[in-house]
Amino acid sequence: MSTNPTRVFIARLLGLDVFDPLGDRLGRLRDAVVLDRGAGRPPQAVGIVVEVPGKKRVFVPITRITSMDAGQIICTGLVNLRRFQQRGAEMLVVAELFDSRVVLADGSGEATVEDIAIEQNRAGDWHVSSLFVRRGGGGSRLRSLRRKGELLIIEWPEVGHWDITGPQAATQFVAQHDDLKPADFAEALHEMSGKRRIEVASELQDERLADVLQELPDDDQVQILQSLDVERAADVLEEMDPDDAADLLNELPEEQKEELLQLMEPEDARDVRRLMQYEEDTAGSLMTPVPVILPPEATVAEALAHVRREELTPALASSIYVCRPPLETPTGRYLGVVHIQQLLRTAPPEALGNILDTDLEPVRDYANIAEISRMLATYNLNSLPVVNDSGRLVGAVTVDDVLDHLLPDDWRASEDTGPITWQGRKNG
Repeated sequence: MSTNPTRVFIARLLGLDVFDPLGDRLGRLRDAVVLDRGAGRPPQAVGIVVEVPGKKRVFVPITRITSMDAGQIICTGLVNLRRFQQRGAEMLVVAELFDSRVVLADGSGEATVEDIAIEQNRAGDWHVSSLFVRRGGGGSRLRSLRRKGELLIIEWPEVGHWDITGPQAATQFVAQHDDLKPADFAEALHEMSGKRRIEVASELQDERLADVLQELPDDDQVQILQSLDVERAADVLEEMDPDDAADLLNELPEEQKEELLQLMEPEDARDVRRLMQYEEDTAGSLMTPVPVILPPEATVAEALAHVRREELTPALASSIYVCRPPLETPTGRYLGVVHIQQLLRTAPPEALGNILDTDLEPVRDYANIAEISRMLATYNLNSLPVVNDSGRLVGAVTVDDVLDHLLPDDWRASEDTGPITWQGRKNG
């Protein structure tokens, strides 16, 4: 890189657009990659991680960056669109080094890393040159004073020891990515090393962790769940959708599965146990047992209030299933469905029993995934009612449930890799 400045702080670059030489936007900078060169030597910066359209993260070697400032980043040449995977001694600045602890060489104590600067030397190589840290005591490089300690910049020789294994090392990553949708957070988590994945997952609140787990591959789900203490693992399973919790539990050894079910709230455990009884790839194994269910006397206004619930997915909010009491699955006799469009076209006081769609046939709980897929595609539906042999509603299967089972296990990593213009992590 030949363009000034020769020292940049990574946090100030996060989220900046990355452009090719013609001015076309490639994506946004999400992280930087540095290489650990051993004790006493500053890590070498080898590239950046860019999020391209499709939420995929790719690696751009630092030698391909021609300009990097507070407004934009410009790279040269074609970029390999193969998904970024961390290798060997590589470290992610934001995901691993931010919020880590350093011991100061002058013996004045510890500090927490809040930002990292990289600098270009005369040979054109980039390396970590200084750290922006927070500590509790005073110091000669004091920049500002806040309630949680002083902020200061220290040069690399002032770093005595760097600890990236402590429990605080993941908190800043979680905070900075709090606005990510669960699927996007899961994507970032999936790309981490196993150890780092567990550290970050342990920092998430139970509800957030449950949402993220549901978007991860089976192996990642099992690894994270087994890393939690058993009581917390049960709490997280309670926060998951019953069908996703059942799928995850089916990946565990029988003894561990039963232990977790015993620790779950009885009502949550009952729903999960019921789903686990069905054969794989049947409607019963795919469905959620808690769709929106109302009696025929309920009004359009009541139905609209139910589908406004924040925790409902768009697919589940698209349909109201009308049944005779009891309204918990298995319900009384299933009567029909009211689609969200019909609710919006009908006066609020109207009873649901008067606007039922009775033409849509429910599927049986033992129906296979091929039959379910055909019905969803034929009638352009987001969800289907699932009934047992007695005609009682036992759940609803949604299009996203079906897609999760139809896509290959490695679908997250099976995208087109694009042009290959460099090999490995070589500079140049």
